[in-house]
Amino acid sequence: MLRIVNRVLVGLAGLLLIVGGGSVLAVGLGLEPPSWWVHDGQRDVLLSDADRTRWRDEGWWWPTVIAVLAVTVLLALWWLTAVLRRRRLAEVLVDTGDGEGALLRGRALEGVLAGEAGALDGVQRAQAALTGKRSTPQARVQLLLEPHVDPGDALHGLTTQALAHARDSAGLAALPAEVRLRGVKHRPERVS
Repeated sequence: MLRIVNRVLVGLAGLLLIVGGGSVLAVGLGLEPPSWWVHDGQRDVLLSDADRTRWRDEGWWWPTVIAVLAVTVLLALWWLTAVLRRRRLAEVLVDTGDGEGALLRGRALEGVLAGEAGALDGVQRAQAALTGKRSTPQARVQLLLEPHVDPGDALHGLTTQALAHARDSAGLAALPAEVRLRGVKHRPERVS
């Protein structure tokens, strides 16, 4: 969700900047603007003194400006905290069975999971990341498959071996995983 919001906001900001800057540049170079456009000619300014002070005496003007700016600041702060928030899980809570718990470093479990997934037949490289809560982690695994590997076999090996071992070794009831499979780019083979 955050990736989509980032792309939409950056795309809209870029579109506004391109349209605004391009139109000012086009008018500055001598193109005739439409009749409704705010910038009339090469010597014109975007906002005249009359345009800037037109609504100052209205009672609704300043509350509206303050509300719009406050909402903009709140949205910008939400976006910033969402972008800066840590996505990877630092620790996994392991149930030791004695009422206490032990903490397992998330990077350690990610490394073991990626190493075991990378050792599967037909997997050239594997990456793993843990997300979620420390009591209920979730795994994101990316597998780079060799050219002639059946993706179903690679996925079956990952779920029955690497993910099962990680789940059992951490004492987790479940370890849901999102797996992304990609094939290695290779030259086409000539068939004769």
